[in-house]
Amino acid sequence: MTQEKKIKVLMAKPGLDGHDRGAKVISLGLRDEGMEVIYTGLRQTPEKIVQAAIQEDVDVIGLSCLSGAHNYLFGRVIDLLKEKGADDVLVMGGGIIPEEDIPVLKDKGVSAVFGPGTPIKKIAEHIRENMKH
Repeated sequence: MTQEKKIKVLMAKPGLDGHDRGAKVISLGLRDEGMEVIYTGLRQTPEKIVQAAIQEDVDVIGLSCLSGAHNYLFGRVIDLLKEKGADDVLVMGGGIIPEEDIPVLKDKGVSAVFGPGTPIKKIAEHIRENMKH
């Protein structure tokens, strides 16, 4: 009997944002959905996030941002993934992100943006339906 490989998610808090309750709730919820989740902690640089994603061979990166720097930080993570040849990683965002910024983030390559109160099942379904490999 072959065991299906668990989906591996890296949850990260880029930038100087000091609030991570939402990221921790999502991390635990995705674990409950059967995924392996690695949480990098607060105040991560895009470079460290991408380095960890490559080292851990993750399928998904979840970025959480409440500081207002999401356009730069999320875009930088995607650019670095492309530079490193790891652009097969699904990148999602969450946090307090204005509606008008969501199309900009999607144009940069963010698969989806989930705001506060999004059900974990909806996030897990998005991951399963949109993983790139």
